[in-house]
Amino acid sequence: MNFDLTSEQQMIKQTMRQFVEEEVAPGAVDRDRTKRFPIEIFKKLSDMGMMGLPFPEEYGGGGADTISFAIVVEELSRGCGSTGITYSAHISLGGAPLNMFGTEEQKHNYLTPICTGESLGAFGLTEPNAGSDAGGTKTFAKEENGHFIINGNKCFITNASYAQHLALTAVTGGKDGIKEISAIIVPTRAEGFTVIDNYEKMGLNASNTTELVLEDVKVPVDNLLGKRGEGFRQFLITLDGGRIGIGAMAVGIAQGAYERALAYAKERKQFGKSISSFQAVQFKLADMAMKIELARNMVYKAAWLKDQGRPFSKEAAMCKLYASEICMEVTDQAVQIHGGYGYMKEYQVERMMRDAKLLEIGEGTSEVQRIVISRLIGC
Repeated sequence: MNFDLTSEQQMIKQTMRQFVEEEVAPGAVDRDRTKRFPIEIFKKLSDMGMMGLPFPEEYGGGGADTISFAIVVEELSRGCGSTGITYSAHISLGGAPLNMFGTEEQKHNYLTPICTGESLGAFGLTEPNAGSDAGGTKTFAKEENGHFIINGNKCFITNASYAQHLALTAVTGGKDGIKEISAIIVPTRAEGFTVIDNYEKMGLNASNTTELVLEDVKVPVDNLLGKRGEGFRQFLITLDGGRIGIGAMAVGIAQGAYERALAYAKERKQFGKSISSFQAVQFKLADMAMKIELARNMVYKAAWLKDQGRPFSKEAAMCKLYASEICMEVTDQAVQIHGGYGYMKEYQVERMMRDAKLLEIGEGTSEVQRIVISRLIGC
C-alpha cells in the first residue's frame, strides 16, 4: 500500500492551497452574508484548467483522476463550502453523467462547455415528492414527432442558474405500474424552461440552489442520455461518484474548522494560560484531528477504487456518511472551543457549522447511506 500522493496530485494540492488562501477564503464571510455567487472564482478556475479536471482531454478536460478531483473539492471547501459544493456538483453531477453515458456528439456538444467553464454543470433529479425516493419521479416526457415534450418540476438543483444545459430524469412511459425513467439533456434556455432562484437556506448561501419548472419544453429525442428507461440506473451510478465529492467537501470544511479552532486555542488565554494547555480542549482537538484523517483516508480509498475501475459503491456511501457526520461534529466542537466568539460570524466557524449540515442530507441522507451500506454488506 502506498499512501503518497503522486507528483501531479501534490502539485494540484499545492496549487489549490495557494489559490484558496489568496482568492477563495478572503471573501467567504462576505459572500455568505450577501449570498453572492463566486462567479469570478470559477472564471479563474477555468483559466487554471480545473473545470474539466477528471474528464478526457479530447473534450477539453484535464485527464486527471478522481483523487485529484477530491483534492480540489477538499481545498476549495476548506476555504469556502459554497465554492466547494459548486465545483463538486459541476464535475460529479453535471459533467460525469455526460462523460459516462453520452454519445460522442453529446460529449462534444455538452461536456466540452462544462470542461472549458463556459457552462457550469448541473443535474436534475430531486423533485418536491421525490427526494430519497427518486423512483417517485413525476416529471413526464412524452415522445411526439421526434421530440420529447417535458412537463414537471425539480427542486434543490445546484448550479442551474449558471448552466447552459443539464441532464434530468423524466418518466417516458411505463408498464404494469412500473415507471420507465429516462435521462434527457435539456438546454436551460429552451422555451418553457424556468429557473427560479429564491430559496432561503441555512448555509452554503453563496452557492446557487434552484427550482426548475418545465412547461411543454421541447427537445429532440436525440437528447436522450444513454438508453431509454435506464435513467434511474444511470443517476444511481452518478450519485456514487457524487458521494465521493460530498465526502471530500466534508473533509475540507472540517479541516478548515479544525485549523481555526487549533489556532484560536493557542491564542486564547484564560486563567493565565492558553486554553490549548487544558486537557479538555486538547482532547477535543485530538479527536477532531483523528476523525478528519480517518475521513480523508476513506474518501481517497473510494476515489482510488473508482480510478481502478473496481466496485466502489459501498466505499462511496461509507465515506460520504462518515465524513459528513464527523464534519458536523468537528464544526460543532470548533464553535465550542471558540466559546462566545464561535457564535459570531467574523470567526467563521459558525458558517462552517451551518454549511456542514447539508452534507448529511444531500446526495442521499445519512439514513439512506446506511440502507445502501447494509444492502451492500449482505443484510
